[in-house]
Amino acid sequence: MKAVTIPEFGEADVLTLADIEPPEPGPGQVAIDVTYAGANFAEILYRQGVVDVPLPFVPGIEVSGHIRAMGPDVEGFRIGQPVAALTIVDSGGYAEVVVTAADLVAPIQSGLDIAAAVPSNSTTAFLVLDRVARIEPGESVLVHAAAGGVGSQLGQAARLLGATHIVGTVGNPAKIETAKSFGYDEVILRDDLTSTGEFDIVVDMVGGPARRASLNALAPMGRMVVMGNASGADDVGISANELWFTNKTVSGFNLAAFAAAFPAEAGRALRRAVSAAGDLHLQVEELPLEQAAEAHRRIESGSTTGKLVLKI
Repeated sequence: MKAVTIPEFGEADVLTLADIEPPEPGPGQVAIDVTYAGANFAEILYRQGVVDVPLPFVPGIEVSGHIRAMGPDVEGFRIGQPVAALTIVDSGGYAEVVVTAADLVAPIQSGLDIAAAVPSNSTTAFLVLDRVARIEPGESVLVHAAAGGVGSQLGQAARLLGATHIVGTVGNPAKIETAKSFGYDEVILRDDLTSTGEFDIVVDMVGGPARRASLNALAPMGRMVVMGNASGADDVGISANELWFTNKTVSGFNLAAFAAAFPAEAGRALRRAVSAAGDLHLQVEELPLEQAAEAHRRIESGSTTGKLVLKI
């Protein structure tokens, strides 16, 4: 089968289209004929060697396609059934065939291109707000990188979960109108964060100066969820004593680690996201698998809005 591999760590050009043997499902797993694979910042971290993976490595944390085969002890699916899936535990989505745990697969009714944009970003949005931040109706939410893949879903999920004041930040003025289309009450430049008041929940996937400013923007009993470092900045130290004195909470969320530790719960969140897809605005742009390197360059440059998917 065709697959895009990482033969060595480096820049986007190291991504290589190769012919490899298709994987077979083991117990509790399904094999999927991939139609679309989502392109995400997580796969850039694999390519850069930030996440230690064995080489050569096939990236790809989410897909849509059709059930190809089922391993022992798998029930509830049929051959040829259209599905969306998280392949984030072992990756492998940039390929014609991928294997993943049956718990991390959801039947779909929407188009396959749209379905490929849901497993990582929309699932993350619901888990971060509901499971980690424990959002309550009427609360206020601030989301960084509001025009990006997961940022485009966080504002909408917050609305569905009862938030009443939802603000997004972007790093580029050209992204403000796009971010507003994803349901934010207000979108500001990240550098203007100090003028926005206080929030019950802040979701930060940017890091650097935004992380310190986010902590300052938390209201008493506010919760900040850290789920990335897209800026590539040095880690930001947070004083436990400061949290103690100000009644603030900082939590971390990593979808790969969560899905590995709690596959059944991650699967329930995936199915929730898939069922909510009709209520979510999903902006999807398609590139062929052969242009995976271009997708990575665009994500790294910060020029993307919404979601990039690779057509297999």
